[in-house]
Amino acid sequence: MNTVLSGQKSSSRFPLAIYMLMISAFAIGTTEFVIMGILPEVAGDLHISIRKAGSLVSIYALGVAIGGPLLTILTVRLPRKILLLALMALFVAANVLSANAPSYTVMMIARILSSFTHGTVFGVGSVIAAKLVSPDKRASAIAMMFIGVTLANILGVPLGTFIGQAYGWRAPFWVVSLLGIFSLVALAIFIPKLNNEQPPNFRQELSVLRNPQVLLTLLMTVFGFGGVFVVFTYISPLLTEITGFQESTVTLLLLLFGVGLTLGNIVGGKLSDRKLLPSLVGILILLTMVLGLFTFTSHSPWATVITIFVWGFAAFGTVPGFQMRVLDKAKFAPNLASALNIGAFNLGGALGAWLGGMVLESPLGLQSLPWVAAVVTLLGLFVTLWSWHGDDKDKNSKKQKTCVV
Repeated sequence: MNTVLSGQKSSSRFPLAIYMLMISAFAIGTTEFVIMGILPEVAGDLHISIRKAGSLVSIYALGVAIGGPLLTILTVRLPRKILLLALMALFVAANVLSANAPSYTVMMIARILSSFTHGTVFGVGSVIAAKLVSPDKRASAIAMMFIGVTLANILGVPLGTFIGQAYGWRAPFWVVSLLGIFSLVALAIFIPKLNNEQPPNFRQELSVLRNPQVLLTLLMTVFGFGGVFVVFTYISPLLTEITGFQESTVTLLLLLFGVGLTLGNIVGGKLSDRKLLPSLVGILILLTMVLGLFTFTSHSPWATVITIFVWGFAAFGTVPGFQMRVLDKAKFAPNLASALNIGAFNLGGALGAWLGGMVLESPLGLQSLPWVAAVVTLLGLFVTLWSWHGDDKDKNSKKQKTCVV
């Protein structure tokens, strides 16, 4: 049953709480990625190598994949709104710790704490967003929250990098801390009391791990999103060495990619509200095709520009659908399933980056990354079709039982 909002007015079709969740997502997304733009400054100040500083990125992704579901289980009895506010408070504390970190060890602890909040905030936030709107707008509501992540890539990371280079690497973490405080207060004000909220059951939440369709959805996310990072992790050398762009142009192309992400997220949410699985299959076909074609279009600057935009559109067009699918298949235990799917996004990204690195160091080389990425995404498409077939089998089985009765 969807929560009926009381006392909230908004001129748009979404309650204000959805936009507050979007701001939280923006803050968290900025924290995750801004470290990449200030790694040299972090390494120099903490007296470590660039490679060692890079582990602050990988440990974050690992923390989201493992820590998010773990924290969700440990906090399963807390009311969702109280949990969300507690997580945002921890997020602020973790970023304040990052801004004051005197050593690499303290900085690593701060990144781990921040990553734990990431998976659970997005998991719980997706559940809350779906409850705040009518059933036919749930995927769009989730997509609206995830716009915060795309805006973090377009605005937050470049701005955070500029601030870090101009005022020191600690400054972006102070800014994100302030944004986190604003988000915490806004969520406390605008998220209503969730009427008829039943305390989640620990065993019921764990039961999703025995649900084949939930597990298939996690695989859909790992492969469907993992293919994106096979190429994206090494997009800068690909654009400069294969396509021939100047390094200064790469930033503009990444901005175009971010615009595609944002539009794809919005359109993907609307399509998923209408026809969830057909939309996911269509978008995954588009994503597979554009990655495969990138093998050839990467040799032409103008073709690459078009490819970058369509690639971004298709990449994030899958996000609301994947998240909505796991919520649909874990109706009676959505919290852990939602957090696990957020972890699956990060696991897919980590595995995609690892596979891309293996291809890069193999005889296949840089130019092979796009078609390898297409193969990974194709696996995601096959898993999605398999899951869809499972739905059809379940429906036919229910019809047969009804006829027998």
